[in-house]
Amino acid sequence: MAKMHSRARGNAHSHKPLKPAKPTWIRHQSKEVEMLVAKLSKEGKSASEVGLILRDSYGVPSVKLLTGKRVQEILAEKKLLPELPEDMLALMRQSVLIKKHLEANKHDMTALRGLQFAESKIKRLVKYYKRAQKLPVDWKFDANKVKMYTQ
Repeated sequence: MAKMHSRARGNAHSHKPLKPAKPTWIRHQSKEVEMLVAKLSKEGKSASEVGLILRDSYGVPSVKLLTGKRVQEILAEKKLLPELPEDMLALMRQSVLIKKHLEANKHDMTALRGLQFAESKIKRLVKYYKRAQKLPVDWKFDANKVKMYTQ
């Protein structure tokens, strides 16, 4: 499948095994992993950062394999989810940085195009998250007030 805003094709990457089985070398139990997820989230780490830390520092190859739940589901159970989803916040940060760049470089049309792409992705995500009821129905994306969310 082609990328959305370029003519490039998809990424080559490794795939997870078809029939996942819990590896015998894992020392942590599912309750321990859930407690680690909660602890790292309380320290201000996002869900993806929690997964990376668990993989790199604690040797947990897959949280879902051990606990039967994704990191997001564990955070939702413990009521530790942020008010805005992580992918939307990342796109908002990107748009803020591009706007800052455009203030200094007014004639950079490539950056302007990147800003348009980022904001259209944000608007599409807002529609999806409203349908999935992860955002309130009356929540609106305002390009001028994005800095408030990204601080």
